[in-house]
Amino acid sequence: MIGKITGRIEYRSLDHVLIDVRGVGYMVYVSERTLAGLPGNGEVVALYTDMLVREDLMQLFGFTTLVEKEWHRLLMGVQGIGAKASMAILGALGADGVSRAIALGDVNAIKAAKGVGPKTAQRVVIELKDKAPGVMALGGTLDEAVGVAEAEADVVEPVTPAPKRAAKPKASSNASAQAEALSALGNLGYGPGDAAAAVAEAAGENEGADTSTLIKAALRLLAPKG
Repeated sequence: MIGKITGRIEYRSLDHVLIDVRGVGYMVYVSERTLAGLPGNGEVVALYTDMLVREDLMQLFGFTTLVEKEWHRLLMGVQGIGAKASMAILGALGADGVSRAIALGDVNAIKAAKGVGPKTAQRVVIELKDKAPGVMALGGTLDEAVGVAEAEADVVEPVTPAPKRAAKPKASSNASAQAEALSALGNLGYGPGDAAAAVAEAAGENEGADTSTLIKAALRLLAPKG
């Protein structure tokens, strides 16, 4: 099983890229959102991967974060969700958006993805809501993976002249802060579902907030009304 791939982008299509790893080309399918954030042709890329193997099909799917990869794995386990629908959901919402939508039970957000009907979207929310806290606590980003790739020079064949990858801005997600906030709320005795929903809502209202801000905002949401 291939869990991560590092190499240079040979070419890109509408739904996949060809990554050259020491002369071997790997066709990796990605969501629209992931594709838009990848570097240009000839540049180094590192993607977490998940392989789909069937009797008549073998496909490799790529993700920039472990959170995105884990949601793909879980989505694929829901009846009515295949690889195409999973990538459509991740492409429409992003990994953090999927975490937030499922934690909050937002069926409308899930069904906004192309090819996902209301019944399937509801099934996704019902079956995966309890999984949200664990997934939101995951880390690992593309920038970290690429940093390792560039340190391991023997993985990628040198190119002359070697194109220099422009520095990518850090992702706007605050996944680490969300995970720490979830842990703190759990220590305070809040249930995983309630804590995940509150943190997700707090993160949506306070983009880029640190752990302390998220905890305070989540506690306000969890406070008894009236």
